[in-house]
Amino acid sequence: MPGSLEGDSIVSVPRRAKLSWSTLIGYAGMMKKLGARLHVGKIALFIASLFLFILAINLMKEGARVIAPLVRDGFAVRNAANALGFGWLFAYLIMSGSPVAAAALTFFDAGVIDKLGAFAMITGSRLGASFIVLFVGFIYVLRGRDRSVSLGMGLLSLTVTGTTYLIGLAIGAVVLYTGLLNDIQLQSGVLLNSIIDLIFNPIVRLLVDFLPGWSLFVVGIGIIMLSFNLFDRCLPQMTIKESQVGRMSRLVYRPWIMFILGASITLISMSVSVSLSILVPLSNRGFVRRENIIPYIMGANITTFVDTLLAAVLLNNLPAFTVVFVEMFSITLVSVIILLFIYRRYERAMLNAVAWMTVRKRNLAIFMVVIFVVPLILMTL
Repeated sequence: MPGSLEGDSIVSVPRRAKLSWSTLIGYAGMMKKLGARLHVGKIALFIASLFLFILAINLMKEGARVIAPLVRDGFAVRNAANALGFGWLFAYLIMSGSPVAAAALTFFDAGVIDKLGAFAMITGSRLGASFIVLFVGFIYVLRGRDRSVSLGMGLLSLTVTGTTYLIGLAIGAVVLYTGLLNDIQLQSGVLLNSIIDLIFNPIVRLLVDFLPGWSLFVVGIGIIMLSFNLFDRCLPQMTIKESQVGRMSRLVYRPWIMFILGASITLISMSVSVSLSILVPLSNRGFVRRENIIPYIMGANITTFVDTLLAAVLLNNLPAFTVVFVEMFSITLVSVIILLFIYRRYERAMLNAVAWMTVRKRNLAIFMVVIFVVPLILMTL
């Protein structure tokens, strides 16, 4: 009997091991095939999002010429202040800044607004886009999360964006007036536009024949929002493991690291709304604190203009490219000066402002009224 049992054990162990290895190999093969399919699927989504983005820009370009009188007279966009308020409110309405920035370029290309007006409208689009972070924070509050933590990220995003962009607006206006950066252009735009015209002109002409002229701009806005949605879906899902928290906690205390991180994530996602909105759940889970993400917001606010630069190239309008480049230059200059010389004082000022807003509901209500009333006032100037 002992020999029998020993024999059984000798036979049964290799059998189990053989079954286990074959299962693992089969599982690995299935995961590899699944990963390959997902990889191909994400590439397809990226190509589709890029195709729709280019199509949307061309449609908005055609539609902007038709609705030019409505924007100029109906919405009273006649100067830079009007354009700033209009872009600000427009971004609130559609909960995104990139389509509004693209619309500013198409309005400029159609002659609705001048160079300074386009610059101001793009600035307004970025101010309005930061509201999405506060909106996400409100959702977390409704789910029972701490109000100060959930709303703090959105309020900080609005405050940092507002202070840097309004200073950048003044600097950029001077740069545009002096023409300091007019000679910096993307040289490959002619070839790119020739290829794009060959592919997209027949589609645009077909839609022009079947749709009212004013609707082309509206359809373009819808398509460009769809393209950003598809682009978000083709990005890899990021997960944070507990073992990585130690390394991350050391990095978040270094302003320049966070500045580069914010710029990099926004450059990849091509959406400041995406890169800033992820701060709310990260803050609620304790991975980041408000005092650590001010440089992150600054970096994100610079590279968010990459898609707008592409839109300028697609329009084949050299002054439009200059407007966007000056926007990036002025925000970069303001952010670097703050980080180099006055960061700790600036950090305290921003955190104190956010603390004041969240300490009482009345203070928060005052701030909310201000960020909606100011763009309305700008529209009337």
